[in-house]
Amino acid sequence: MRRWVLPLATLALAACSAARPARPHDLCAVFSENPDWYEASRDAAEDWGVPVPLQLAVIHHESGFDSDARPPRTKFLWIFPGPRPSSAFGYGQVLDGTWDTYQESTGESFADRDEFEDVVDFIGWYGHEGARRYGISRSDPYAFYLSYHEGHRGFVRGSHRNKTSVKRVASGVAKMTRRYAYQYQTCREDLDDLVDGPWWWPF
Repeated sequence: MRRWVLPLATLALAACSAARPARPHDLCAVFSENPDWYEASRDAAEDWGVPVPLQLAVIHHESGFDSDARPPRTKFLWIFPGPRPSSAFGYGQVLDGTWDTYQESTGESFADRDEFEDVVDFIGWYGHEGARRYGISRSDPYAFYLSYHEGHRGFVRGSHRNKTSVKRVASGVAKMTRRYAYQYQTCREDLDDLVDGPWWWPF
């Protein structure tokens, strides 16, 4: 018996919800709650070559699936809220300038950083550009995350080499990617059926 088969009606219900997943460490559960997320992530993987588990691991670390995530404000005189340290925002914590480049490059002028579907497409595009311009692997989660954090040029220059905390995070993203990849193997067919219908489905 399959563990992850859900009624196809779940698709319509999940599309109306942007709530953070109840079980964020479980890829099968995340996408069963949000079938539209799975369809978008699968499409991004097919379009750009960045694996589904890696896309999800980046979002898991960057925002914890919080669509409105921002860096915490700095403190002024230890009490008063100051400016935020960067313009990072949304599921992927993407900077203003990087998002502008993505929109200009892809023509996705209405894409938003608080929309899951747009952010997984961005992650795919970012990986594609890194591979095309700098030869950065789209299937190596450690290198991928370092280039995501440091920028493609920064990664190629080695700006991460003396940043122990960044390398530790990259190792964590790689570990989560492996966990998600194992889970994905167990439920991929069911997730495909959830968004496409089984092979015999007439519509």
